Amino acid sequence: MVHIGGPKEPGCIFCNKPTESDSRKALVLGAAEFGSIMLNKFPYANGHLMVSPRRHTADLSELTSEEHSGLAELLRATVGIIRDEFRPEGVNIGMNLGSAAGAGIADHLHWHVVPRWVGDTNFMPLIGEVRVMPEHLDAVYDRLRPRVEALL
Repeated sequence: MVHIGGPKEPGCIFCNKPTESDSRKALVLGAAEFGSIMLNKFPYANGHLMVSPRRHTADLSELTSEEHSGLAELLRATVGIIRDEFRPEGVNIGMNLGSAAGAGIADHLHWHVVPRWVGDTNFMPLIGEVRVMPEHLDAVYDRLRPRVEALL
């Protein structure tokens, strides 16, 4: 409910957060030439992060071949880090293009990378209106930041 009913940050988080001086507070794990990696402030699962282009665009077809290749490599490497650090049994990689497709931030495309484990969906969100996260976002950030820094 904090996410749904809370105040919206002005501007685009995918443009603004990577330029903030406190990357930990901004949850930005790192930024490369063509893309950024940041933790999702309201994760679906432990380790849920997002990869987004540095250039502001909502249209996948507007990416240059060079941008697309750079982002694909960043996404591939990010999934490797998630697999190494969290040992998930699977990984969801998804992109919602447009509000009608479910994009919470429709004006800047981004991929969600969500580690998954058998049985990680349960009754808690339905009955208790809470998500169970085994690790605080700050701990996840501290765990992943050195791996992303080494990547970039």
